[in-house]
Amino acid sequence: MSKEKSFTDELWDFFCSLKLAIITLILLATTSIIGTVIEQNKSPQEYMQNYGMSESTYKALDTLQFFDMYHSYWFLSLMGIFAVNLICCSIKRLPRIIKIVREPTLVADDNLFRTFSNKGEVVAEGTIESVRDKVVALLGSKFAAPVVTEQDDKVYLFSQKGKLSRFGVYVTHSSILIIFLGAMIGNIWGFKAYINIVEGKSVDAVWPRAGQTPIPLGFEVRCDNFEVTFYEGGGRPKDFTSDLVVLENGKEILKKTIEVNDPLSYKGLTFYQSSYGPTGDPVYSFRVKNRETGETVTVKGAQGKRLALPGGTALTPLGYAESYQNFGPAAQVKIGTGAPFIVMKNYPQFDEKRGGAYSVSLLEATQSYYTGLQVAKDPGVWVVWLGCLLMVLGSCGAFFLSHRRIWVSIEQLDKGIGVKFGGNAHRNQPGFVLSFDELTKDFNDTLSS
Repeated sequence: MSKEKSFTDELWDFFCSLKLAIITLILLATTSIIGTVIEQNKSPQEYMQNYGMSESTYKALDTLQFFDMYHSYWFLSLMGIFAVNLICCSIKRLPRIIKIVREPTLVADDNLFRTFSNKGEVVAEGTIESVRDKVVALLGSKFAAPVVTEQDDKVYLFSQKGKLSRFGVYVTHSSILIIFLGAMIGNIWGFKAYINIVEGKSVDAVWPRAGQTPIPLGFEVRCDNFEVTFYEGGGRPKDFTSDLVVLENGKEILKKTIEVNDPLSYKGLTFYQSSYGPTGDPVYSFRVKNRETGETVTVKGAQGKRLALPGGTALTPLGYAESYQNFGPAAQVKIGTGAPFIVMKNYPQFDEKRGGAYSVSLLEATQSYYTGLQVAKDPGVWVVWLGCLLMVLGSCGAFFLSHRRIWVSIEQLDKGIGVKFGGNAHRNQPGFVLSFDELTKDFNDTLSS
């Protein structure tokens, strides 16, 4: 009659079950996909506009924390359940592994030999002592130094290698828990935010994504210069960099030119180059020639401003393009109340064909930019890296190493000294078969000579 389990036993079995681990992993993977598809921590307007959802749908999903999923109670609960499951499974199996490693079976009887798929027998000449010494030397040189046990007129030898590989899986389990811990530390005490800094300006606070309250930095960050280069013949940016300066109490502490994948780090905060944009109107420089008199003047001014020309009229810059139809920098201008026309920096004679009282060439156009920075604080990142390192070590131990054991029994027979040997490995059986075949050959060569 089976004993009825208590509630505590049933709860323990529930948290130790493989089924719980599989279900939890599937749920974590599924929700992570959702968190990837649905951009996190956007404003309500962005969600309703980008995903075409109504206000009621947004409120329902927001109540379920779908827009801040990785901080949601249900996602953290799933991580917690998986962590508890992993801990319970490890605790349940650990005592047996410790006993296997610390208290191995030193004496192999006939019942144990019958369980081996890798075994062999040799009949040797000599005495039990001489054969024992040969086997001890053989195992010591080819495998590992054995433990010798004499019992009931027989000699038993036990030799093992890689016993610590049994704990590789527990190192891997621990690494997963450490990574979870690091992620939770980052979620609770870290943040991701954004700032735009105009060239020559500084900021002392950042704005979290979809947040209403700025987060003080405790210091200032200034952008001294921003530069962007474009692919030849197009308007696509090739590279953009920002010269950043960190200031505390008005004193410059750190300077660095950052670009994509080369951020600035200071006091646990990392500033990534993520975007840029123009700010203010461009400032132009033109060379204008009066066709009638041949007089040439250089005028300079901002977009939309009337730049006085000889003769009482004025040139007005209307717009600017870094690459106009693959011809390079160009500006749209007009003279007086005439029709707008295009002048190009790389082709100063282009406007000569237009006719009119004046010919214009573009000398320079200077556009001020702001640099867009992503700011991240993740105090758990080093905990995560530690977990990743342990995962690599644990996985190597669990998958590439194995606990290999060899048992030998030596006894006196009528026709000589009988030697039985066998062994097993808890992982990588094909590899162990190959090494055991080599060991069998060594046994035959050594004991037959």
